[in-house]
Amino acid sequence: MLTGKHLIAGEWVAGAQMFLSLPAYGEARAFSVGTPAHVAAACERAEAAFWSYSALSRDARATFLDRIAEEIDARGTEITAIGTSETGLPAARLEGERARTTGQLRLFAAHIRQGKYLDIRHDPALPDRKPLPRPDIRLVQRPIGPVAVFGASNFPLAFSTAGGDTASALAAGCPVVVKGHSAHPGTSEIVAQAIAGAIAACDIHPGVFSLIQGGRRDVGEALVQHPLINAVGFTGSLSGGRALFNLCAARPNPIPFFGELGSVNPMFLLPHAVAARGVEIATGWAASLTMGAGQFCTNPGIAVLIDGPEAQAFIAAAKAALDPVPVQTMLTDGIAAAYREGRDRISGTAGVGSVLTNICATRTAAPCLFEVSGEAWLANHALGEEVFGPLGLIVRVRDAAQIQQIARALPGQLTCTLHLDAADTDHARQLLPVLQRKAGRILANGFPTGVEVCDAMVHGGPYPASTNFGATSVGTMSIRRWLRPVSYQNMPAVLLELCTD
Repeated sequence: MLTGKHLIAGEWVAGAQMFLSLPAYGEARAFSVGTPAHVAAACERAEAAFWSYSALSRDARATFLDRIAEEIDARGTEITAIGTSETGLPAARLEGERARTTGQLRLFAAHIRQGKYLDIRHDPALPDRKPLPRPDIRLVQRPIGPVAVFGASNFPLAFSTAGGDTASALAAGCPVVVKGHSAHPGTSEIVAQAIAGAIAACDIHPGVFSLIQGGRRDVGEALVQHPLINAVGFTGSLSGGRALFNLCAARPNPIPFFGELGSVNPMFLLPHAVAARGVEIATGWAASLTMGAGQFCTNPGIAVLIDGPEAQAFIAAAKAALDPVPVQTMLTDGIAAAYREGRDRISGTAGVGSVLTNICATRTAAPCLFEVSGEAWLANHALGEEVFGPLGLIVRVRDAAQIQQIARALPGQLTCTLHLDAADTDHARQLLPVLQRKAGRILANGFPTGVEVCDAMVHGGPYPASTNFGATSVGTMSIRRWLRPVSYQNMPAVLLELCTD
């Protein structure tokens, strides 16, 4: 049963004002509006919880993460029902995303049990070293304190209440205060109920987790500026993320802001690959571009290839694959409106030609495809800005040298993709060093939509893909965002045990 309330340190707290959810279909429900006072209460309780929670053994924290996963799975049917209503996403997508959410909780539990994330380093004492002896020094990663997490609109489970930011922070030993996204408040509350169940079952301090629903801009600002918050995790728009990033930097004690802000995820189609299988690549691109109405941060929005007959065949094949794709429901009216604005911005840009356009209204989107010359793209960097939805832009370039120009002109990206055959290897060798500077993940002969949760994954990149190029928001390395290194010099072994478990 939904309460419509905030969960603050184990207590369901009502607000003085309410807001109505805006589901894709089904019943609208009323939820409490968060306030800075709710933020303050949650942060104070998170700080109180930090001392006992950060001192738990790795095994105890891992058991807690496993129990959260169990509690979420136990509510699976309820989560799917409310999630599909609120977001318009199909049941299969919600079930898959729930499996990813619980899977990453269990992965993080196994990872911290191993202790590798602590990155323990030891330089033993050298008492006889000349001219000066060396002390015994050990380095260990330690949790930083309470963390703020902003739920994402496009992933109501995997990047929201118990998603990657929350799971990794809890794995690191940090309490979490979540600002739920107003696009799916019911889904957020049910997941919060699951976390509350795990807290009770594991006898964890209830301040380790709070969920504040809704709220205006003042709630987000109060959260990132609260002096007890030590870092922020965010997935969302460039404008919203940059505003929060600036607030974090302007605090009397600045804190890190780990924001994933968007990317066009360009694909570079090399000549021999296009000649051999251009139609196949175009068909695969169309499927990736329109998956989930294009509402993925790794959606491959740009394809770059050398102009000529093979390029024209690629364009025709992409249009043929996109044309029958039906209208899809988008996550919110606002996202749908932004997609239409992005479509109109691209189509109205000098030098851009329309290959396929569709009229869509209210909360729906249909695929659009445009093409532009390399010269025109280089002359207008706005063409490299993300349009969140099923929109593709084909950049036709003169030659391999202009492909290099395009790659060098790109801002930071989450992903870059190379489509190549063996005969394209020399060309790829020249391009790869550029792409390594531009993206956190580089693919060969694939499509970037979908991110594997594993040890080796990087979901991040140079700005504006993310605000911290040395971090990832997916995979076990994401835990490192909420830790800082501490060196212990000549520390008695009995005290070191407290730091390494």
